[in-house]
Amino acid sequence: MGTSQGGSDVNGRDMTVGLVVVSHSRALADAAVALAREMAPGELPIEVAAGVDGGFGTDAVAIAAAIGAADRGAGVVVLMDLGSAVLSAELALELLDDPDQGERVVLCPAPLVEGLVVAAVVAAGGAERAEVAAEAAGAMAGKLSQLAPAAAAPPAEASVAGVQARFTVHNTHGLHARPAARLVALVREIDGPNVQLRNATTGSAWVAAGSLSAVATLGVLQGHEIEVAATGPGADAAVEAVAALAARSFDEPGGRPGGGQESHFPAPTGPESGFPALPVPLAPGVAVGAAFHLRLAAPPVDDVPLGEPAAERARLAAARDAVRGEIRAAAAAVGAAEAAIFEAHLLLLDDPELLEPALAAIDGGTAAARAWADATSTTATAFAALDDPYLAGRAADVRAVGTQVLTALAGPAAAPAVPAGAVLVAPDLTPAQAATLPAVAGVVLGAGSPTSHAAILLRARGVPAVLAALDVDDGILLAFDGATGELAVDPAPEVLARFRERATDQQERRHAALARAAETAVTRNGVPVLVGANVGSAADATAAVGADLVGLLRTEFLFLDRPEAPGVDEQEAAYRAVAEAMGGRRVTLRTLDAGGDKPLPYLALPAEANPFLGLRGIRLAARWPQLLADQLLAAVRVAHDTPLSIMFPMVSVLDELLDARRALEEAIAAEGRGTPPELQVGIMVEVPAAALKAEQFVPHLDFLSIGTNDLTQYALAAERGNAAVAALADPLDAGVLRLVDAVCRAAGDRALVAVCGEAAADPSAAQRFVRLGVRELSVAPALVAETKQTVRGLDLRE
Repeated sequence: MGTSQGGSDVNGRDMTVGLVVVSHSRALADAAVALAREMAPGELPIEVAAGVDGGFGTDAVAIAAAIGAADRGAGVVVLMDLGSAVLSAELALELLDDPDQGERVVLCPAPLVEGLVVAAVVAAGGAERAEVAAEAAGAMAGKLSQLAPAAAAPPAEASVAGVQARFTVHNTHGLHARPAARLVALVREIDGPNVQLRNATTGSAWVAAGSLSAVATLGVLQGHEIEVAATGPGADAAVEAVAALAARSFDEPGGRPGGGQESHFPAPTGPESGFPALPVPLAPGVAVGAAFHLRLAAPPVDDVPLGEPAAERARLAAARDAVRGEIRAAAAAVGAAEAAIFEAHLLLLDDPELLEPALAAIDGGTAAARAWADATSTTATAFAALDDPYLAGRAADVRAVGTQVLTALAGPAAAPAVPAGAVLVAPDLTPAQAATLPAVAGVVLGAGSPTSHAAILLRARGVPAVLAALDVDDGILLAFDGATGELAVDPAPEVLARFRERATDQQERRHAALARAAETAVTRNGVPVLVGANVGSAADATAAVGADLVGLLRTEFLFLDRPEAPGVDEQEAAYRAVAEAMGGRRVTLRTLDAGGDKPLPYLALPAEANPFLGLRGIRLAARWPQLLADQLLAAVRVAHDTPLSIMFPMVSVLDELLDARRALEEAIAAEGRGTPPELQVGIMVEVPAAALKAEQFVPHLDFLSIGTNDLTQYALAAERGNAAVAALADPLDAGVLRLVDAVCRAAGDRALVAVCGEAAADPSAAQRFVRLGVRELSVAPALVAETKQTVRGLDLRE
């Protein structure tokens, strides 16, 4: 860099520039100094002149004393907060005992906090006072580059001369102040070469690596790729040192040393870790088989175009078309409700936020693979940094689609042949991989949660799965139960025998259940229990062999991933199709349960810090009543021809139910044929408060349906999509069961109580629910027959 390191002169004097902080508030000054010392640890001389007599204000005499204490021969840079602080600092220069000392003082116009942090880092690196002041004055550049309106800028240089390297920033918050300060300090310690950086992900210009304010303008986030270049004596060593620092995550506490591909395995577990113990059940079923790791090499990313821009555009278009076909094939392999997962992936292929930057880069001479990789990386990183859980979760979708297209661009590659009957071990699975797996005994995933896309698709396909951090070789025998989470690695003969016996029993029960699927489920002591199916389309209803009814028709499939809401006629046709598939059996239609983690693009939903506690379900309907009015009118039309139940989601207070019932009466009046004879009304019980005051709702209802997914997450404060707390979200927790019991006691003989959450398919949970008084269980279509068998094995007298 050519900037000497701070230290002593020939007479042994400390030649580091001193800093003085002038502020009206002592607390503010002390906090700013504490932050600066974190960024530049050591014996840097920083003095504070702040406050007057324990209050607010500035004192010129105190400032003069602070300058004297901070000046160790190299001069002082003074940073001030506002107003009279500047006047006091100017007066202080006139009060200095040594008139020559004033010539070594620079009053800096930098913002106090940002300027002090930058000044401390630069001064600790040995810069002279003019450079310290200049760097501090530019401290706002990083913030301005992030927040100021975009201005036209000349195209960034694609490369510079000298020794170069490329690395990925893995730090959770990107290259924020602390790791940036560590980087700048390292570069300033290297005497000789000129070191520059560039954010390759965003296509930024090259900036001086020894300038903290310049580095801040790069806006580096987690996952961004950075290029470093150096020229002059020692260039090789400088680039190597920067790359090594990046590999150590810039020595940031909590950073991931090694700098390699981010681990998808969960954090360490156990009493000391603060995380729940693993494994965590993901999909029910018993699996026994040899471990087989899914090792897919990352698709190569060409940096050199194979042809002219027109040819590169054509390559990208062909790859996107190929992936479009793959996604549609994966969607066809699962039920309609699960296939909705792939709608977002199809939309991403043509998303202008991805496509336009990629095409612009191609036109600028970038290879198609590199252009697509940079565009998807930037978008995924931006999504992951958002506070909104739903939007942050879209990062996984972007990465999955990005990887699929890059693989298609690389050309056909031989997929690893998964041995039949193996237990697949993988860091994670994309939705497409989960939907098209070969015939494996089971799956062990290193990351995810019971509500991840992969888990949902594995359950829909009947593939047992658990979440567990495993470090085993291929061929090692694994045995696990996806319903309980029990897992054994290289089990002892007696343990293996128990798992094999359990697997055999499971197969026999499955065959016996299918043989009796059409029969009514009655407990051994003669209590009938309805077993329904949770569906999202007519195809799902057709697949629900033996279902007594549709216990939950998720109507969101009509409203999501489209530019406008469906009309009354479209909704009526969709609901009729489901009713026809059920052949006259009852259909329970849940009104739109959107908002929160399922936003609608055509509604101006407000930004919410916690969407799960915001405008969801019936609350959203109250804000946009026409949505509910149209849906109820379509439902009433269908109810005149088939048994139909309507239930309202996320009800927490009685007024919400009464308002919804009034909207239903208005729809009945608008249709003009009177109340449909077999129309029933109910609510979803998902909020603990609703469960505890269920007696208020019962007089106005025919049934209550308990949504165990939401009821569990709200009761245990364990967000259902968060893998770190997945093991806490237990629907058999005593607190959750007491809430179910409260609902059943309130309902008595006046209203039927159903459970439509995923726990209804868990034999242990189903037994407890029925014993508490639940008389309807609604499960995934493929699990109807087995759930009926569970009911038949119960004796409520025991």
